[in-house]
Amino acid sequence: MSQPSVAPLAPMTPHAAISAFAYLRAVQAGDTEAAAEFAAAEPRLAALLVDAATQIVVPVTALPGPDTGEACEDTFALEALGRVFLTTLHTWEQTGPDAAQGIARSVIAFTEQILTEDHEDVADILRQLEAAGVGQALDAHPAPAGAHPVRFTIA
Repeated sequence: MSQPSVAPLAPMTPHAAISAFAYLRAVQAGDTEAAAEFAAAEPRLAALLVDAATQIVVPVTALPGPDTGEACEDTFALEALGRVFLTTLHTWEQTGPDAAQGIARSVIAFTEQILTEDHEDVADILRQLEAAGVGQALDAHPAPAGAHPVRFTIA
């Protein structure tokens, strides 16, 4: 069976990645005050969360490349579930900014169920995903020449 080609994901902007992951971490930590502040500051938060989810889900659920061997039924099922999950988040996003908390909780649940192993903390995994996402964003969207260097600290 041939494998479909997948276009590479476009990285988020640094601001988008930072905003999305700050909100995810606030929701995961149960910090409703911080989550409300992040949501109020970013009117496109639901869309940013779906973008962040895409950056997380696609690499985890994508079919293996041609040099990694033949895909089995399980890999096709996982890829299909990833697509269904992201389609659902995109649909949910269309309901408006109030969808952000539900989308965040879904991304956190995906992270907890799929990406964590025994004795790993979801907060630690979210910090790792944030660091990778912000790093990709900075690589894809470098500061203009002559701009002051900006240091991002991801705690």
